[in-house]
Amino acid sequence: MDTKRIVVALDVPEGPAALALAARLDPALCRVKVGKELFVSAGPAVVESLQRAGFEVFLDLKFHDIPNTVAAACKAAARLGVWMVNVHASGGAAMMRAAREAVSASAKAPLLIGVTVLTSLQDAELADIGWSGTAADNVMRLSRLAQANGLDGVVCSAREASVLRASLGPGFVSVTPGIRLAGGDAGDQARVLTPHDAVRAGAHYLVIGRPVTQAPDPAATLQAIAASIEKAGTAA
Repeated sequence: MDTKRIVVALDVPEGPAALALAARLDPALCRVKVGKELFVSAGPAVVESLQRAGFEVFLDLKFHDIPNTVAAACKAAARLGVWMVNVHASGGAAMMRAAREAVSASAKAPLLIGVTVLTSLQDAELADIGWSGTAADNVMRLSRLAQANGLDGVVCSAREASVLRASLGPGFVSVTPGIRLAGGDAGDQARVLTPHDAVRAGAHYLVIGRPVTQAPDPAATLQAIAASIEKAGTAA
């Protein structure tokens, strides 16, 4: 099992702010996530700068398009040298297979992860957009589809990680946003767990943003979370 399980979300609007924040973190304790706002603002250069600083990067752009377009985007991400990249599992089997083929052809393939149900969505919102079944039902359905089409794992709520682990095996990776510290504000996330509980539930990688990035001392907070995860892993 990979012992570096924290992925700090650098959800800031500009490259200099992202690099300043990363400078307060220890790449031995975490990886970092570059999402849509930062990537649109700063482009591939911010990914390269973070990598030069010693960080492995999760490129969180959630590709969702026709198979050829997604494959080309994933191929470009692999050339950039990112550690992980994601696509929407709801893009379908052909799209996921095309993405798998694209990254597998690279010299160093990134982890290819499927987005199942956004952790901001609850059952009522899914019904509004025409999806039948609960969030948990849809996470399982899309996870099975992702595994069947060669993806390495999925993004899901930590609340669903234990069920996925039991059904799809311990090697199928779960990447869990919606992580909040005990007593912290859930913000715009609906399905949340603490880092300790997420690891006990079987999550592989924990995406943590505001609890670290908005802390008075991000480095100390990161160290405390890493310690709690290690303790949870020992007790699991």
